[in-house]
Amino acid sequence: MKVGIIGSGGREHAICQSIKKSSKIEKIYCFPGNAGTSELAENVEIDLSDFNKIKEFSITNKISLIIVGPEKPLVDGIVDFFKDTEIDIFGPDKISSQLEGSKIFTKNICEKYKIPTAKFGIFESPNEAFIFLNKTQFPLVVKADGLASGKGVYICENEDSANNAIKEIFNGKFGVAKNVLIEEFLVGEEMSYFIISDGKEIKSFETAQDHKRVLEGDKGDNTGGMGAYSPSRLINQVLEEKILNKIIKPTLKALQEMGSNYRGFLYAGLMIVGDEPYLIEYNVRMGDPECQTILPKLKSDLLEIIEACCNETLKNLKIEWYNKKSLCIVICSNGYPSKYNNDILIENTEKLHLNEGDFIYHAGTKKIENKIYSNGGRVMSFVSLSSNFKESRDRVFNHINKLNWNGGFFRKDIGYKVIDE
Repeated sequence: MKVGIIGSGGREHAICQSIKKSSKIEKIYCFPGNAGTSELAENVEIDLSDFNKIKEFSITNKISLIIVGPEKPLVDGIVDFFKDTEIDIFGPDKISSQLEGSKIFTKNICEKYKIPTAKFGIFESPNEAFIFLNKTQFPLVVKADGLASGKGVYICENEDSANNAIKEIFNGKFGVAKNVLIEEFLVGEEMSYFIISDGKEIKSFETAQDHKRVLEGDKGDNTGGMGAYSPSRLINQVLEEKILNKIIKPTLKALQEMGSNYRGFLYAGLMIVGDEPYLIEYNVRMGDPECQTILPKLKSDLLEIIEACCNETLKNLKIEWYNKKSLCIVICSNGYPSKYNNDILIENTEKLHLNEGDFIYHAGTKKIENKIYSNGGRVMSFVSLSSNFKESRDRVFNHINKLNWNGGFFRKDIGYKVIDE
């Protein structure tokens, strides 16, 4: 079986490594992939917005399944684009992908179907938003409506910071902005909850906690994710039932009523307030770095699970997991998430001898003449599975120290809430 994976991040390297273990795999193509995927697959340089070229290549090379990693091709309708082919494509269609493509789309669903979420207002101009700020309480949250790679969220402690956030959004920092979303600030603890769906059946796909802020102590600018751990310390059976019954199932029902049966991964970003879940946002794919954190725990065959979703036979499958704690730390280029340099040589990778339960996933890397160079803000994810989070983090530190790359930095406190120092 020939499989194509769309994307170039740590998430896609983790997916590539996971499906490579399947006995069904004949060949994997990654569009465009990175230095890590080049060891497992054939990297193909194609612009991800050029759906025609991806389709032509896939048909010519007899690819039978495409797995879409990042959100933008999904939001732009790549799944719909492949409907006239015999190629299975794993991910939600354009209607369902609006859950991530437009925060306002999701908020309107929450309002109609009484899904618990923060109180909110939608404003079509800076002036409307500024007037609202004069009569509201702080802190509050200001959000860009569309895709922003995890960075279009501002937690504002006062009117000045909120004014600045609104100006940046309407001035196009995250693309053309027709609206801005302002929400109440919920006090609680965040959790990421994942499901996988074939359009009829849904199954849990583990939990995680991501660290989005660039600086230790969860301070500084938002990033695409500095690290994560799994499982969340908050999850229990009662909470899981609330998440499914109050948030996930009503959302999928809303999409069905719009003519869309959700297929793929769905990632609910939640705030848990006094044992009650509130929806912060949806992502219509696996998170990054949550994917790198969760997939090493998967005992079942990932390719078999994805095939079952494409064939609508997920109901017949039992997904099994290792009972381990997983922790992931991301090494980023110096300067991320602001300005940073690419093409920095990464030496010492040959010194990284991984024990069972240890993983390294490439993201912003490329290979030139058998040497690895940086090629992005988030460069590598280091993951370790063990019986406790502290051991996992210590093992990750050991590998990062051996790499000793002076072109980057990492947060040393990932998982601090679940690790007793």
